Amino acid sequence: MKNSKDWFIFKGNGKETENVEFPKAPPWRQGKESEDSSYIPDVDNNELEVVNASIYLKRPILVTGNPGTGKSSLAYAIAKELGLEVVKWEITTKSTLKDGLYSYDAIARLQDVSLGTKTNISDYLFLGALGYAFIPTEKELEGKIITLPKVLLIDEIDKSDIDLPNDLLHILEEMEFVIPELERADKEGKGIEIYPSHKKKSQGGEPIEIENGKVTCNPDNFPIIIMTSNDEREFPPAFLRRCLRLNMKMPKKERLLKIIEKKFTDIPLEKRNSIEVENIVDKFLSLIKDENATLSTDQLLNAIHLLFEKEIDISKDDSLGKNILFKSLV
Repeated sequence: MKNSKDWFIFKGNGKETENVEFPKAPPWRQGKESEDSSYIPDVDNNELEVVNASIYLKRPILVTGNPGTGKSSLAYAIAKELGLEVVKWEITTKSTLKDGLYSYDAIARLQDVSLGTKTNISDYLFLGALGYAFIPTEKELEGKIITLPKVLLIDEIDKSDIDLPNDLLHILEEMEFVIPELERADKEGKGIEIYPSHKKKSQGGEPIEIENGKVTCNPDNFPIIIMTSNDEREFPPAFLRRCLRLNMKMPKKERLLKIIEKKFTDIPLEKRNSIEVENIVDKFLSLIKDENATLSTDQLLNAIHLLFEKEIDISKDDSLGKNILFKSLV
């Protein structure tokens, strides 16, 4: 196994290198289609029971756990297996309920009006992730049109403003909301088509017709909602009572080996099952147990990728392993 510096692309010697060949991205960084590929159910943690109960009860799931335990992957795995569309709402400290419902660019419209441009409200009004998730997906099956729910991933809700969880709870109970700007524009109640903010007309999105400015969610098509949290804050009791709770734990050795096997499908099976892979996993787990380090599964995958790409065994190299790739998150 290599532990030398001959794998370096940047050598820091100040000499210009010609015809540099840059490596491909790791498998889990190839795009959204790969986001579900790391999910392996933890059968000892009732994950499947919680997800299925959520589907039957039409209740959101609040998924907690350390970074890298597969919280977000769960949403993509559900969507892929059930043939559903997934939409993501990334929460920041400035996120409000309105951001999730819709957005209206009044300034851009005012500027166009001042320039004498004929404006159409549908060019400035867009459905947010939550508003879009309220609209079921239509699909033709055996000559019939059926409706399917969407999967809504509300990522890192613990970063939100203090009022957002309760505001969100209210709208999920009501299952409807009004867009005032659209209500005023649709005076005859004939409906106006607008696009989702994540998939506008220029991005190949499909318009959604909304009548009287009201978006209503059919209870039978209530979205499957996954809300992730890194436990950075506490939530109001009323909010917690209306959520199903799932705490994702750091995978054990057997599950980590399965995740590696599933992530690196282009690597021969004998390499994925090698003693070198097992040694790196053992070192990863020993740091968590013996030194109480907070590590994520992504950090383990980084080490495995270097092993497969450049035969670098970080279990024998603390400078790259413990001090860089396996550096504790806290």
